[in-house]
Amino acid sequence: MIHRFSQPLRQTQARRNHRTARWKRVLAGTLSGTLLYAPTLLLSVQAGTAPSSRVAQARRSQPLTLGVVRSQDNASQWNQVTTRLQAAELPYQVIDLQQVQRAADLEGFTVIFLPNVQTITSAQLLALESWMNRGGRLIVSGPVGSSSSYGVQQALRSLLGAYWGFQLEQPAALEPTSDANQAWVNEAETSSSVLGAAVIPDGLSSQTVATWKNVAGNGWFEHSQSTGGRDTVPAVVITERTTFLGWHWGGDSSGSVALDSTWLRAALGRHGDVASMSDEALPAPSAVNQPDQANFPAEFSSRTEAPAAPVAEMAPNPTRPGRSPSPSPVTPNSLDPAEQVAPAGVPVEMSALPITTLEAIAMRQELENLIGRFESALLSANSANSSVSLRDVDAATNSAGSNPVLTASADSTVLAERLSSNGESVNETVREAQQILEEFPQLVAARDYATARRQWLRAREILWENFPTDRPSAQPEIRAMWLDRGTIVRAGSRRGLEQIFDRLAAAGINTVFFETVNAGYPIYPSDVAPEQNPLTRHWDPLAEAVDLAHERDIELHAWVWAFAAGNRPHNTLLNQPADYPGPVISAHPDWANYDNRGSMFPPGQGKPFLDPANPAVRRYLLRLYDEIVTRYDVDGLQLDYIRYPFQDPSAGRSYGYGLAARQQFQRLTGVDPVEISPSDRQLWQRWTDFRTEQINSFVADTARQLRQRNPDLVLSAAVFSMSEHERVQKIQQNWEVWARRGDVDLIVPMSYAMDTNRLQRLAGPWLDTDADLGSILVLPAIRLLNLPESAALDQIQALRDLPAGGYSLFAVENLNENLQGIFSRTQGETDTPIPYRQPFATAVTRYNALQREWSYLLENGQLWMRDQQLEEWRTEAEALELALNELADQPSRQKLERARAQLNSFRSNFNRWMYLQSLNHSYRISTWENRLAVLDTLLNYGERVVIEQRNSSTTQATSTP
Repeated sequence: MIHRFSQPLRQTQARRNHRTARWKRVLAGTLSGTLLYAPTLLLSVQAGTAPSSRVAQARRSQPLTLGVVRSQDNASQWNQVTTRLQAAELPYQVIDLQQVQRAADLEGFTVIFLPNVQTITSAQLLALESWMNRGGRLIVSGPVGSSSSYGVQQALRSLLGAYWGFQLEQPAALEPTSDANQAWVNEAETSSSVLGAAVIPDGLSSQTVATWKNVAGNGWFEHSQSTGGRDTVPAVVITERTTFLGWHWGGDSSGSVALDSTWLRAALGRHGDVASMSDEALPAPSAVNQPDQANFPAEFSSRTEAPAAPVAEMAPNPTRPGRSPSPSPVTPNSLDPAEQVAPAGVPVEMSALPITTLEAIAMRQELENLIGRFESALLSANSANSSVSLRDVDAATNSAGSNPVLTASADSTVLAERLSSNGESVNETVREAQQILEEFPQLVAARDYATARRQWLRAREILWENFPTDRPSAQPEIRAMWLDRGTIVRAGSRRGLEQIFDRLAAAGINTVFFETVNAGYPIYPSDVAPEQNPLTRHWDPLAEAVDLAHERDIELHAWVWAFAAGNRPHNTLLNQPADYPGPVISAHPDWANYDNRGSMFPPGQGKPFLDPANPAVRRYLLRLYDEIVTRYDVDGLQLDYIRYPFQDPSAGRSYGYGLAARQQFQRLTGVDPVEISPSDRQLWQRWTDFRTEQINSFVADTARQLRQRNPDLVLSAAVFSMSEHERVQKIQQNWEVWARRGDVDLIVPMSYAMDTNRLQRLAGPWLDTDADLGSILVLPAIRLLNLPESAALDQIQALRDLPAGGYSLFAVENLNENLQGIFSRTQGETDTPIPYRQPFATAVTRYNALQREWSYLLENGQLWMRDQQLEEWRTEAEALELALNELADQPSRQKLERARAQLNSFRSNFNRWMYLQSLNHSYRISTWENRLAVLDTLLNYGERVVIEQRNSSTTQATSTP
């Protein structure tokens, strides 16, 4: 059962149900693909005890050893934590989270407890996962991982089977459910009240064992039989390997020592005999420290920022009356959540450790998808010179009757007929990978885990090594790249920039996001901004870049930081003090934004923000953007940092208390937002909505101004791909609104991930046909830093097989010679339309590429269809081609509707025509369906930017005297 809390309560039930259904379909799609081979794998391990069960039994036979994690997040609560550990009479050892980088750092512990740990890095997450795969068990409390990167948060949800939802408005007691299989819950104290939160079950094996007494779920959770059919809010959720306690264990003054200590003892009792625990069984210190040895200061301290002068009569520090400003924690080696990359979704390393059933399912599915991506790239490359017409092939040779026996590898032989660059037959590559795929369940069943992993890695290696990189294989798409400030500064002159643009043109990049405003500094000499970037004062990089890009038929979009106005690392380069807030805030201190502790700099993030509610801030930014688009012939503008900093309201960290925002909100509600807390859910939601609307309205103002200046300017936004509710609560970024209103043309989700599986999870929901994003194009982003070249190519191919408009790469500074050479061979020197400029022509060209693939398979007798269906399919395909060509030649409303109707008809019959093909090539059929979906997206986009814009221009011209 999947529960989800994803929208504010004020939204309508219909909208809530629609989006919940969409996310469930996304998850169901992932699980259906993953569970497709579950019967095979489950049968393969049913003889004897399953590996995970054997490990668990072995662990239960060992003495319980408890490790308690101490981190910067719970250091200030450590006295309360140790008090409760002593009351529980449990021998334990402290683990310094900073020292945990691999599973070996956790060796010797059978159970690890993470009390209120909110910041977990990718390396630490992978260490925990690996340790748990060896039989380790985890107990967590509080908003675990909530300050981590989005990818880590998503991986934690899978690992824990639950996540921290919304905080309760007032303390409540716990109430065990009536499940007789969880008698251990009765050992815990439940009469005391504590201020907790809803723990949202998020896995098929997740089980709620306690709920919040007399707290209604308001329809967000399905009624439970174990609670008499009442609508309850989960408080404690478990899986076989984890226990999630829904309150700040030891960190909330309202929670009693008895409640905390008995729940920990009871949770430990799930995994062994608590009474037999002893100090002697604890492991020797490794990543562990005794409390007085932990590498954390007793008190965190830092400079607290305040404006130079108050505005009106409101105090500049957003703190409650009678309280001193709380210092902002100094985070040792902290990582900005905005700069982290999601860990691998299917991490596989050489090891003889047991492979659990779910791991085996995920590994097999990922390998099958990789084979699908490989064959997709191969088909695209091999069919490049095939005929667009489907009439050039003799129907008799492709009838299902002439070849009734279909095999999975039959057309792989044809696809892989060419040789790879290293001389090895690509055909042999596909055969070997498929053989490994078929043998994988048997290796798992035989418990030969080392061989199973080695073979899996071998299959991935040979597929990656033999990707077709020797000839063109790209389709018409947006191929964008961010050209970062550091690379611009190092270029130093027009000649230096010229070399960069030569490389980009050779690599087939058709869109450059040129960093124009960074940390409050424009890269060019500005009449609006207080100061040009000191490192570029001797020249005008933007003017040179526009010229160089257009000489090479590359579009150049000015990439600007919107509300982030400074950067601590950049201060070091300019010999400025670490806490220098940047030139804009330095010149206008009353424009600054603050967190709830009175600091400009959010903990661990290093960037001060402007107050989006301040009219002077908005006027300044709009003047700056107007200067850019009128002085320079840029093709578009990209908004970055179009949000508030990352926050965690449930942990008492929020942002947005600029003086203008506080004044406006107080006029609206009669309450200073500093005086409210997340426990007042209705008022807190109004405060969240207020801040979100500041961003929404600014994007609308920017779009309106830019289009008045130049209707052909393309407006894009670099955004986060976390769920809408989480994004609004944490950074007040609701880009779905901008998309549906048509304020932006391109949405660029920063779906940075270390493997393709995770990239697909991050980008997939926004590429779904039910995503309801209006008439915009979605351009998922890939970060090249530390990403192997083969992995980058695999991720690009995955996006080509999904209904995406293209891709964007971050950044030029990470484009090495090898990757540039691959791009030059596969997508360079191509004269194809850019989707956002010529959507209808792009639709024709992309559809022609599909026709070539079909022709290629027909020519080689590898696309099976009955004669009657073959003729019907050819006729419909020709009709669709004609309608798209007519629309591209002379766009009109009538021709658009004709093309749309023809496309809808073709798509509705496609699965019927491709039924025989889908029996053995489901990935290929899914890819074709996605590419047909892209055609629909292009028609919708073209309707807005071509048809409606043309009609609007005609109306204005007619009405002009």
